[in-house]
Amino acid sequence: MPEDTQPVTPRPVRDHRMGRAGTLPTGTRAPLAVLAGLVLLAALLPLLRPAGVDLGQALSAPSATHWLGTDHTGRDLLSRTAEALRVSLTIAAVSALASVVIGVLVGTAAASLGRWPDALLMRSGDAVAALPHLVLGLVVVALFPGSMLAIIASIALTHWPTVARLVRAEALAVRRSEYVDAARLAGASRWEVVRHHLLPAALPQALLAVVLFIPHAVFHESTLSFLGVGLQPSKASLGTLLAQARSDLLLGAWWTLAAPALALTVTTLAVGALGRSLTDRMRATTGAEAGA
Repeated sequence: MPEDTQPVTPRPVRDHRMGRAGTLPTGTRAPLAVLAGLVLLAALLPLLRPAGVDLGQALSAPSATHWLGTDHTGRDLLSRTAEALRVSLTIAAVSALASVVIGVLVGTAAASLGRWPDALLMRSGDAVAALPHLVLGLVVVALFPGSMLAIIASIALTHWPTVARLVRAEALAVRRSEYVDAARLAGASRWEVVRHHLLPAALPQALLAVVLFIPHAVFHESTLSFLGVGLQPSKASLGTLLAQARSDLLLGAWWTLAAPALALTVTTLAVGALGRSLTDRMRATTGAEAGA
């Protein structure tokens, strides 16, 4: 090599989806903005424009006064849909969080205990996963009709096995690593290994599972309420609005179905796109760390 020639260090190639350090990937910002707008609408609109009963305006078509029309009691559908969206998102978020917490606890316990506790916990998860979730949810909700806690329990108790298996696989990989072996040789107890190594390793998967599970939980709550075993018809949710729209459609009031259906579709697409973007970000980060 000539003396005046210096070796050139190649610059690392950055994936355009990763964004700058400390920022969200490009594909994440749009669905996150849509979701934030929906949450803000659901939180503030019922406070600014309450959906009061006005029988003189019953089943009014969309107009400048009522942008999405009114329902069969004359309540503004924009405010009513925003209130329903807030209720459905709250149920979905709490259900997703509870389901993921159960899955993380079961998966971590199975990976750390091993042997027959591992087999018992995983077979229990297989038994729950083998049952139709909607049928099992109907049984749980039927015991406490109209209860929001019953709906949350019916969703959380039927959807944790998938999270448990993901967390168990991640925890097993960490448990067999060299630094965990070194921690054990240094005198770390099983609980210390779980707290300092297994749970932190499972946390990213758990947070991603919460986001990915929310659209499914929204559909689950809407289905239960639509079938008449969820929330009471007087309580606004996307499911109850869809159920009430069945009779209104016979009178030609198509907007009573369009408003909650549009809210359900946009929310599901926004949260789903956010989850896919976060999944791509996690895979890209994992690939970069593996190649480093």
